[in-house]
Amino acid sequence: MAAAARARRQARGKRPPSSVRYTVDASVFVNAFNPHEEGHAESLRLLTAIQQHADPIVAPALLIPEIASAVARASGDTVGALDYALATAGLAHLTLVTLTPAIARLAAELATTDRLRGADAVYLAVARRYGTTLVSRDEEQRTRGSAVAICQTPEEALGHLD
Repeated sequence: MAAAARARRQARGKRPPSSVRYTVDASVFVNAFNPHEEGHAESLRLLTAIQQHADPIVAPALLIPEIASAVARASGDTVGALDYALATAGLAHLTLVTLTPAIARLAAELATTDRLRGADAVYLAVARRYGTTLVSRDEEQRTRGSAVAICQTPEEALGHLD
């Protein structure tokens, strides 16, 4: 009986850690879409793993037009770009956050204090407000934002999921 209880305790210790919450920047979704970009496989693998683990993604609603714009500009396929952006919006574990005045103020503070581009500051403000890990391909955003939130590349985030 004691051995069985010990085995159950050891098995419980091997369970995956509790769900991590992410804010995933459009750069990762766009990278996952384009098989010709460096890092594509890792971005795609990360997004797949997040969905399989049912880890929540909390992102600004800005994510959807950013994805549509970047994919359409790179591919010239406006219909495919919109389809991909809308499919992203429908992901089961994705919560899109409206740009409220409070988040806009926080983003403005971060943009000025950390010299971030406006959209980058919005993602960082969402990560800060919701206590999520920001995952981005944008090195400047990760470096400047690391004082405010946990910031990782898709490869770093994958290391925590494996």
